[in-house]
Amino acid sequence: MPKLQAIDSGEGARRGRSRRVSTVLAEINVVPLVDVMLVLLIIFMVATPMMQQGFDVQLPKSRNSPPIASERIFVNVPLTYRSTRVVYLGDDPIRIEILEERVRQALLNSSSKEVFLRGDGGVQLQELMDVMDRLKAAGVEKVGIVSKRPGER
Repeated sequence: MPKLQAIDSGEGARRGRSRRVSTVLAEINVVPLVDVMLVLLIIFMVATPMMQQGFDVQLPKSRNSPPIASERIFVNVPLTYRSTRVVYLGDDPIRIEILEERVRQALLNSSSKEVFLRGDGGVQLQELMDVMDRLKAAGVEKVGIVSKRPGER
């Protein structure tokens, strides 16, 4: 609605007054704009997951290619770890101080940064956690704890 503005001509309060209509467009009504934007946002949020699709690709086949498999790395913590501070990387006995460097070297040739940890039943959990911390410091992403099923030897 246009605003009415009174103009005083300076010749008296009653006689010189006239009314003039002035249109001021200083305010923009934002509520309809926000409503439209929210409706568009909801439409795009619903439609976007439906638009994702993959490509059908026929991969080439080879008869002589070997399967891709990296060698698993096992770290064994024996019951004597408490006194000797020696763990086994595969079959090699290693002092715990140099375990990080040896694991780093073993992971250079491996595509996955996984190490499997085997501990004796009498080893305390804190000792296994110390070995895990050293493995994580060596760059291992996943540490798996190996266990045996009941009845296995």
